[in-house]
Amino acid sequence: MAGLNKVMLIGRLGRDPELKYTQSGIAYATFTLATSDVWVDKAGQRQEETEWHNVIAWNKQAENIAKFLSKGKQVYVEGKITTDTWEDKESGKKCYATKIQAVMVQFLDSASQGTQSNHAAREHQEPKQFQGRPQQQQQQKQDPVDLDQIPF
Repeated sequence: MAGLNKVMLIGRLGRDPELKYTQSGIAYATFTLATSDVWVDKAGQRQEETEWHNVIAWNKQAENIAKFLSKGKQVYVEGKITTDTWEDKESGKKCYATKIQAVMVQFLDSASQGTQSNHAAREHQEPKQFQGRPQQQQQQKQDPVDLDQIPF
């Protein structure tokens, strides 16, 4: 049976993205993403826990991220989890770093927070199958069902 490695995150950038290029000229951008979980404990106190994620994006998407995003901007990231492994030169111990390989990064800040960010978000819109749903729901509300016509 095949496995599934898919991550979907909504959060804010913890620092400005860093754009770099491989020796063969391929662009990649790295940034940190903060996701927060908020709840009320048994004592009625608001609690918040923040998780930090290292994200890497490639090619044109990386260039757009570096151009339009900065620390504090909200994004939706879809991708997969990968783990880098290396041996520490001093101790000889095996080290691990987990990161998110971004497949899609959608900019979520509104137009009032910057027209450049809004322009870049249009380059990564939701698939067309999801764009029609609100209209379909409105149409269903306009056509009431007569319960006497249901055969069961």
